[in-house]
Amino acid sequence: MKMGIQLSSLDEQYISRCLQLARCGRGSTSPNPMVGAVIVCDGRIIGEGYHIRAGEPHAEVNAVRSVKDCDKELLSGSTIYVSLEPCSHYGKTPPCCDLIISCRIPRVVIAATDINAQVNGAGIARMRAAGIEVVTGVLDVEAYELNKTFFTLHKKGRPYITLKWAETADGFIDKLRGSFSEGKPLAISTPESLVAMHRLRADCDAIMVGSRTALLDDPSLTVRHWGGRNPIRLVVDRDNSLPATLRIFDGTVPAILYTYAPMNGKYGKNVEQIRLLKEGEILSQIIAHLADMKINNLLVEGGAALLNLFLDSGLWDAIRVERNPSLFIGNGVVAPQLPDGLSEVVECCGGNEIHLFAHKKS
Repeated sequence: MKMGIQLSSLDEQYISRCLQLARCGRGSTSPNPMVGAVIVCDGRIIGEGYHIRAGEPHAEVNAVRSVKDCDKELLSGSTIYVSLEPCSHYGKTPPCCDLIISCRIPRVVIAATDINAQVNGAGIARMRAAGIEVVTGVLDVEAYELNKTFFTLHKKGRPYITLKWAETADGFIDKLRGSFSEGKPLAISTPESLVAMHRLRADCDAIMVGSRTALLDDPSLTVRHWGGRNPIRLVVDRDNSLPATLRIFDGTVPAILYTYAPMNGKYGKNVEQIRLLKEGEILSQIIAHLADMKINNLLVEGGAALLNLFLDSGLWDAIRVERNPSLFIGNGVVAPQLPDGLSEVVECCGGNEIHLFAHKKS
């Protein structure tokens, strides 16, 4: 019995290390998940690796490659720990379960099963058929949480959707403005919270605004205050009336414009126009297109009309509200109304409050 408890404790310890390694790929693996792997022989870690970037070798491959030549013979007596089920299909890289089999590793411990239809237990089955002992479900809750955006895409057939806005202490997201010439948008964020917001952008595959926000704010929607890749810029413009001079269309970052109107050639390179069907529900068409693109993680930054459209449809997974407790303006654009009964976590960032809400699990 003691031996069983000890093994379980060690399995959790090494899977925890896998999850730690997996986070090193944050912001660069999508549409693939973040995955870490650790190879252990006789209580000693002889190899580690993580999935660094989409299209490049997976965590298991990097872990095996990290094993020193003098330790290669130890693989046949080792356990490999992986935060996600090894793949069993050919994509941009060969199946990782075949690598494990070829290395004659006798034991595999997995945190979470990969629900991707191309895997979904097939890797586990293939390794067990080869005589390998496979243990699953170790720290699986933590593993699913780490890759919740990946799992949302494969479970629900849509991206993980985060709604985000900043508001004043009296509940407004901006001044009343009719055009960009009437002034820049209200500055609600602090320098510190702006950095945190750009870090959030760097974790996302795409970022969306409506036509009014694009026109009045002329945002760049980049991660200039944080290192990392810029998300694809999305704008909803039903009439296709936005000027091509806006920063969203400057071509430095891929952009997609969703519209009901006929497409035209006024936009330059790196801007794709998607014409939607008027008889179809607008969000469902957009989300279906993003799912086809394998967009795991969508950030919706507003304005109010677009945010309320998502809220009214129930089409969201998380909400991030930044509140400046010392800023009152008395009148302006009213912040979206939060649904009732949400669980809430409050953090402090640069003097502002960050209120985090999660959708009820379905």
